[in-house]
Amino acid sequence: MYGARVSAVVAVALLAGLGCSSAPRTVRAASLRPHKERKKAPDFALKDANGQTVHLSDYRGKVVLLDFWATWCGPCKVEIPWFQEFERQNKDKGFAVLGVAMDDDGWDAVKPFAQERGINYRLVLGNDAVGDQYGVDAMPTTLLIDRDGNIASIHVGLTGKSEFEDGIQELLQAPSDPSAPALFVRAK
Repeated sequence: MYGARVSAVVAVALLAGLGCSSAPRTVRAASLRPHKERKKAPDFALKDANGQTVHLSDYRGKVVLLDFWATWCGPCKVEIPWFQEFERQNKDKGFAVLGVAMDDDGWDAVKPFAQERGINYRLVLGNDAVGDQYGVDAMPTTLLIDRDGNIASIHVGLTGKSEFEDGIQELLQAPSDPSAPALFVRAK
């Protein structure tokens, strides 16, 4: 199953000194990509805890923090409270956190974990196909997606809280279509 494959990759990466560590670091995309270099985020259809189908495309027009995680992942447990805070602070500003749980035990593992930690953002259950679509080979893998559905940054492993905050704020302030004329100009 997917978790076993990811566990093996993480184990090899740890032996190589590249795996998840407690020190914040970014393996890829230390900052937001320029808009013209961003690629569309692949759409998916995954089920949430209530059995509702969730499509990433449902979030178009919002800035999305898309987090691939697992209940057994130590660095994921560090980042989750940050993501809860980001959701509280920015949900009314066109922002959403969407967690994709990659646990082999599915909702049997994820539901109690989420309830115990009071996770306040939507969770869906991932699968091999979605993990492969996004190139997920380590936990956590977190993407910031702009309002147009483009991948603005990818973070593999534990990333510093301020890096996420800075990226979220920059994306929230950016217009949806950078080629469109600004509707408002700030007075100097």
